[in-house]
Amino acid sequence: MSEVAEVGSRRFASPGRKGLPSWVWATGRTIISVAVTLFGLAALTFFIGRLLPLDPVAAVLGDNATQEAYDAMYRQLGLDQPLWVQFARYVWGILHLDFGTALTTGKPVMEDIARVFPATIELASVAIIIGTGLGIPMGVLAAMYRDTWIDQLSRVVGLIGYSAPNFWLGLMGLVLFYATLGWVAGPGRIDFTYEFDLEPVTGFLLIDSAMAGNWEMFGNAFSHIILPASILAFGAFAYISRMTRSFMIEQLSQEYVVTARVKGLSWSRTVWGHAFRNIAVQVVTVVALSYAFLLEGAVLTETVFAWPGFGRYLTNALLAGDMNAVVGCTLLVGVIFVTLNLLCDLLYRVFDPRTR
Repeated sequence: MSEVAEVGSRRFASPGRKGLPSWVWATGRTIISVAVTLFGLAALTFFIGRLLPLDPVAAVLGDNATQEAYDAMYRQLGLDQPLWVQFARYVWGILHLDFGTALTTGKPVMEDIARVFPATIELASVAIIIGTGLGIPMGVLAAMYRDTWIDQLSRVVGLIGYSAPNFWLGLMGLVLFYATLGWVAGPGRIDFTYEFDLEPVTGFLLIDSAMAGNWEMFGNAFSHIILPASILAFGAFAYISRMTRSFMIEQLSQEYVVTARVKGLSWSRTVWGHAFRNIAVQVVTVVALSYAFLLEGAVLTETVFAWPGFGRYLTNALLAGDMNAVVGCTLLVGVIFVTLNLLCDLLYRVFDPRTR
């Protein structure tokens, strides 16, 4: 036994190549993979932007600019340089967190993103709370009572959540809950009368108004955010409930569930106390990826509700041909997805020994 233990301990602590621990090599491979992914994303977006029939000079000066002004701006933007030189300069700027100047606002792209991104984070965070709070219980109940009316209801609601486009749901929601019933506030993030009543601290209106004790403003901000957040949450709810149901059905077919029932545990305690614990990491992964999709997929919802966030900023940049802003936003979305995927992978390695 002692020899076996000694061999096992040496194997567990075995160094990687050239005497380095294996975790060092794993970390290095992860960093290289992330760097290559982001570089490829930047290159793809940059060259597609240059091939599109959009004129950034016209976006800045307008269609009535003189030829002299056009040529001067063309050189100022560096468009007279070879394409590979433009890309090399752009990558050098990215390494210094400089995405250039947004042609639509005249400000640095990073400054614009820092201004609009908190609104999108707040919207997506409320949406994921709603989607997770409803989706996980619905998925578990659908698995517990498989092929009953609860399961059928879950499938129908999930099908609608997958099929109905967000912009249509948003318009119907505004017509019903705002224009007809008057239950919620209209488009925008807050009423104009409250815009200058609060000094922003975090950039999140709900948090800032609660910290300041301005509950009237908090109620107004909540009334504005609840409808677009619910529209976004509908799609997340459909995905989370469907995946939770699938994970739970697989667990409920395992032998330990039968053993727990034979020992006298109640059905609900068996499901929530044992089966759900075994799928918790998988569910967290689904929730994390859903959150990333909400951050990236809020474009149409923000447009419908005139929400001054990241999605609306990206839409305006696309319509104006502002490729500096488009590429900067695209890279940010890529960083979000890569980061959340890394966190999910780390959770798997921490809580599931089989993946180590």
